Amino acid sequence: MSTNLTPKEIVSFLDKYVIGQTNAKKTIAVALRNRYRRMQLSEDLQKDVMPKNILMIGSTGVGKTEIARRLSTMMRLPFVKVEASKYTEVGFVGRDVESMIRDLSAHSLSLVREEQNELNQEKIEAYIENKIIEKLLPPLPAGASEIKQRDYENSFAKMQKKFEKGELDHLKIEVELPAPTIDVTSAGNVPPEMANVQESIIKVIGGLNKKGKKKEVTVKEAKKILAQEASSELFDEEKLKDLAIKKIEEGGIVFIDEIDKIAVPANSNSRQDPSKEGVQRDLLPIVEGSNVQTRIGMVKTDHILFISAGAFHLSKPSDLIPELQGRFPLRVELDSLDAESLYRILTEPKNSLIKQYKALLGVEGVELTFQEEALRSIANYSALANEKTEDIGARRLHTIMEKIVEDISFNADEYKGQEVIVDEALIEEKLEKLVDSEDTTRYIL
Repeated sequence: MSTNLTPKEIVSFLDKYVIGQTNAKKTIAVALRNRYRRMQLSEDLQKDVMPKNILMIGSTGVGKTEIARRLSTMMRLPFVKVEASKYTEVGFVGRDVESMIRDLSAHSLSLVREEQNELNQEKIEAYIENKIIEKLLPPLPAGASEIKQRDYENSFAKMQKKFEKGELDHLKIEVELPAPTIDVTSAGNVPPEMANVQESIIKVIGGLNKKGKKKEVTVKEAKKILAQEASSELFDEEKLKDLAIKKIEEGGIVFIDEIDKIAVPANSNSRQDPSKEGVQRDLLPIVEGSNVQTRIGMVKTDHILFISAGAFHLSKPSDLIPELQGRFPLRVELDSLDAESLYRILTEPKNSLIKQYKALLGVEGVELTFQEEALRSIANYSALANEKTEDIGARRLHTIMEKIVEDISFNADEYKGQEVIVDEALIEEKLEKLVDSEDTTRYIL
């Protein structure tokens, strides 16, 4: 996927997965296009053009996270989603706020590694092929006669042809398994200096016990095991880290969810408030632009795009500290979902729920068919349940669909080879009593 898509192309891609919310899509598409535009400017001007961070306001389940996630996947950009509230969990301030950039750096490194593997697929395949054939046909000792060398080359060429056709897949060879890696950053809130020390110790211990465990496997299994070895042998780790840092600094996206949970309403006297304001002040330097030490090196956050989102039921964006508000200049409000929007979500997206359920039951040989009236009825009941209880947006469709398909799914073996039609009568039978009673709706849907 090209990185220089026009805003219209970005929006048309998002339309395949997210229904409606045109304003939010346009705002994000322009923010991403501006990044591409910035990279075409002179270096002096590039430094001064700051990303316009976005604040999305809307109820849960209306597509805030989905828009950001789809964009990062489409453009293969480093992306991390964090909940602002998790930084208030332990004592006054929970996890170290800088950990979001460390998570982003880990994602960026894995992205770069995947890209390099794709670009160098031929080299990796050649490495694996040579390794496996050398195991089956050990190289000649130094000083072997020319005749023996010619015979060896002929045998090697024959082996290569057999390898390409998959005729060697059943043979067994002994390979060295890669040494298990220990991720020191996964152990909670480890400071980067401590993580580096731990990593060095692990490397020393790994160096003392360099010979990995050997295992006899088939050639087919060996291909997968050796792919990892080929990647580490062919690529310079330091170069990969440099590429990963560049990728973050020019294209990283941090999605801060539940930012409304750290806003302090003007009339609040909660004892949690110092904690919330503390998190806002910790977020500020990262969003403004600072240097963060990560496992892959120093990362500058100046040009990372920050997208924050929140429902703002109990607080308002103006309840955030002024400095933080100023760092999110683009405000976009997402619409609540009505019955028509829910119907479109059920039917239009590329990966819609209806398509998912049809495919799942298709595995059992059951052909699931939804009548048009049934789909309209599902959307109406979902909208009604959202009105009567908490509005959870499109997530309500998951609950209701599961309730409808539950019995068909359970008795799938009885319907094998048959077409099962979901009509309006079935929907009413399953949902009417549940939605009529507010108490039942609250607990079951």
